Amino acid sequence: MRKILLVIDMQNDFIDAALGSREAEAIVDAVKEKIRSYPAENVIATMDTHGENYMDTQEGRNLPVMHCIRGTQGWQLQADIAELLRHAKIYEKPSFGSMELAEELKKLSEKEEIELELVGLCTDICVVSNALLLKAAMPEVRISVDAACCAGVTAEKHRAALETMRSCQIHVVND
Repeated sequence: MRKILLVIDMQNDFIDAALGSREAEAIVDAVKEKIRSYPAENVIATMDTHGENYMDTQEGRNLPVMHCIRGTQGWQLQADIAELLRHAKIYEKPSFGSMELAEELKKLSEKEEIELELVGLCTDICVVSNALLLKAAMPEVRISVDAACCAGVTAEKHRAALETMRSCQIHVVND
């Protein structure tokens, strides 16, 4: 069985810039260790990616904080993580979840047995969105999330997202 790590949105704006938090900063070392624990060919990442028109989008109207604008420092992956992901396939996504990621992993799961583990930011937005998309696309694939390698917008929302994922038969470890 091939175990694949999905590193969700470990970008500067979510760690220590526009939407950063102490909780997000606190998981960086754990995420780096998790990435190192996987063969490079089994690590995939996502990047939240917006354009200059972000404030005109539905997300921008609901979260009016410019972030992850393509080409900016905030959009970049955190430097140490970027180095670890230099050979990883990276999906840029304009929304919380990546349909492209789910579709490609579904195709892979039809060819070989896989297991997925998610880490990253933010637990209650992009991590949970991708986990649920993946579960809907591949209900028989084991999907887990490492709670110690995730951070939410708040500690309460982090816990709520973990509970939501548990309810949907996504395995939560290190909680």
